Parts: sequence; C-alpha cells; structure tokens
Amino acid sequence: MANEPKPNLVRASDIRAAQAQFSHPWNPNSCLIAARLGLMTGLQRTGVSLARIPPGQESFVYHMHHLEEEWLYIIAGRGIAEIDDHEFEVGAGDFMGFPTPSVAHHLRNPFAQDLVYLMGGESRELEVADFPRLGKRMVRRKDTVDIYEAADRKDFGPLKR
Repeated sequence: MANEPKPNLVRASDIRAAQAQFSHPWNPNSCLIAARLGLMTGLQRTGVSLARIPPGQESFVYHMHHLEEEWLYIIAGRGIAEIDDHEFEVGAGDFMGFPTPSVAHHLRNPFAQDLVYLMGGESRELEVADFPRLGKRMVRRKDTVDIYEAADRKDFGPLKR
C-alpha cells in the first residue's frame, strides 16, 4: 500500500538489500552504491543515505546548492574532496558541511579501497543547483527537474523592496 507507515528502525540486512547503483549522466566516472535511509524510514524533510564509491570512481558532478544544505561524514576508506576549487584528502571521521548558498564540491575515490560515507541534507520542494564547470543550472520543483544553460541567463534587473 502506498500509504503504509514506514518503519522507524531499518535493520542492516534491509539496508544492504536496498542498496542500488547510481551514476550521474554528465560524469562517465560517476558510480555510487547507496541506500536511501531517510526514505526507508519515511523522512520527508531530511535526506540521509549510506553511500559507497568503489575504487577509481566518483560521486556525481562538481556542483553547488542554492537552497538545500548538504553534509557528508566519512565512515571508511579515503577519498579526494574537491571544495571550492581546492582538493583535500579525506578519511574516516572527517565531516564536510555545505550551508547555503554552498561552495561547489565533489568527491572521488582514486584509492584501492571503497570510500564509505553518510550523506544527507534538506529535502525541500524547491532546489536550485549550479554545475559551474558544465555551465548548467538545475531547478527542481517537487518531482520536476529543469536544466538550463548558464549562458542563456538574462538579468531581470534589481528588485524593489
């Protein structure tokens, strides 16, 4: 049933069974195996996922958020976090937080072991994200996603308050 309540407790075996592979269509090196823990428990305003990036793979695409805060907590392995055009090696126990408007960021795993982490943030009905290296902007309204070329942007002028 669609309206059946979600469990408040999700067991490790159910999390393992729920893992699925995701990749970003704009990044051929994107490969993320994740379980969406927040959705599994019925969370609607907070997204939380357990994610794993295999060796030699990347998360998604270098991006930044305008409305939704995001965070990552490294559980195991090592990776390279690119934050605002700077690279940092990250490992177990490291935390990254991106208040809005955020700086651009991306995560990749050039090492021999899986990079395992929790990621989460807000799940608003409206989000705007930029992909600065691709010259694109995404606007998500509920379940609708629109992509715009940044080069097509026009200034509307100052708003009177």
